Amino acid sequence: MYLGIDIGTSELKALILNPQGEIVASNHVTLSVQRPHPHWAEQDPERWWQACGHAIAGLRQQVPEIWGAIRAIGLSGQMHGA
Repeated sequence: MYLGIDIGTSELKALILNPQGEIVASNHVTLSVQRPHPHWAEQDPERWWQACGHAIAGLRQQVPEIWGAIRAIGLSGQMHGA
């Protein structure tokens, strides 16, 4: 089993794949973008961390019986993130 996490601009997505690449479970948490000035876009990194915890907790609730079988974690992040 594999855990995938994608930190996007509008949401953080997490999923579990089996060895055949099939989705076993998925979850997401919505993120917001602040625009304090014209042409600016900001996000609070602490919110990414919190969203990740919530998404993973949701996956664990969905499939607790396979949680110990996760062998790798893949992570991707939004473009233009610092």
